[in-house]
Amino acid sequence: MRYVFLALLLFLFAFGFQDEKVILFLGDSLSAGFGLDVAEAFPSLIQKRIEQEKLPFKVVNAGLSGETTAGGLRRIDWLLKQKVDVLVIELGGNDGLRGIAPSETEKNLQGIIDKAREKNPDMVIVLAGMQAPPNMGKDYTEKFRAIFPRLAKKNSITLIPFLLEGVAGNPNLNLPDGIHPTAEGHRLIAQTVWSTLNPVLTRTIEAHRK
Repeated sequence: MRYVFLALLLFLFAFGFQDEKVILFLGDSLSAGFGLDVAEAFPSLIQKRIEQEKLPFKVVNAGLSGETTAGGLRRIDWLLKQKVDVLVIELGGNDGLRGIAPSETEKNLQGIIDKAREKNPDMVIVLAGMQAPPNMGKDYTEKFRAIFPRLAKKNSITLIPFLLEGVAGNPNLNLPDGIHPTAEGHRLIAQTVWSTLNPVLTRTIEAHRK
């Protein structure tokens, strides 16, 4: 099933987006919309907003349930075989749930950024901040949370401070597992993402006009 998904994605890259700039969401079950119809996942909602605003962008959702930063690092070369104009990195949540060392998570995310820059120095990169659950302990959660702003500053990339702002920990906005957002939760996530992404897209359009 995974390879069918990748083949479909390559087809879309090759034939579907020739006249539009591509926004690639490299993510996990949050981007994939676990437990929901994919049309309810926040990347799809971002696409609808783009269409409403009549912006020349097309969203490619490369969310994969269970994905870690290590998995994203393994996938990124394949995903970048075609031109990507804006890369949104939504990874790290599963690392936090599994207690993976923050230093390893940071190393993997830096690797993804490096590969993207190597492939296309003009690619705009947006990093979605994540937080580890409190049961991992204060020391771990603080180190984990610090990864994302540090990487954003180091690499001069745009940061979404916390992807699940206003959603995490709210039982009314999450499925019974307490981890994955409901459709309403995804609508709030889309608002959070759009508030950061919209200015990025505007600057990208202006840069291409010069």
